[in-house]
Amino acid sequence: MASESARMSSAAEARFRIDRPNSKPRAVKVIALDAASERVVKALAHAPWQRASFLTASAFSGAPQPEEPFSMGGWLADLAGRTKDLIAEVDSADLVVMVASAGENAAAAAIIGEACQLEHVMTTALILGTASSTDETLSKMLAQLRPYAMMLVIASADEYIEDMLTALRA
Repeated sequence: MASESARMSSAAEARFRIDRPNSKPRAVKVIALDAASERVVKALAHAPWQRASFLTASAFSGAPQPEEPFSMGGWLADLAGRTKDLIAEVDSADLVVMVASAGENAAAAAIIGEACQLEHVMTTALILGTASSTDETLSKMLAQLRPYAMMLVIASADEYIEDMLTALRA
């Protein structure tokens, strides 16, 4: 009697195989939310990725005062500094990964997260937590990001961000 492995590799069983890749690569948008995380995101962009785009939102200054006009444009950019449209970027994504540094301002996460929610795009937030970060500092960052991320991870080292992006099929 032939083993199960031998039987499964027979010509008779070959007709049932699907001759296609398991899945297509995700279109991933990686967005640095502050100047400190922008450094990490720019370094990551030099690695070979399947379908990842790297953006920065560190120019976002937060919600305007009631008497000031608000512009959706001008604060999201690619790494070359070209302004990008948030809705177009989210619409072309399967996953948006926001990268923030503990102790920084992640106000852009609210607008990015709401745009992702409207377009039904999954979100992940990665927090760069250094050894010098206090629990209070990390808690404040978690509170800023938690409402806008389906998955939230505190990374103890910059290399962990690269490992997460690889695991997320970026």
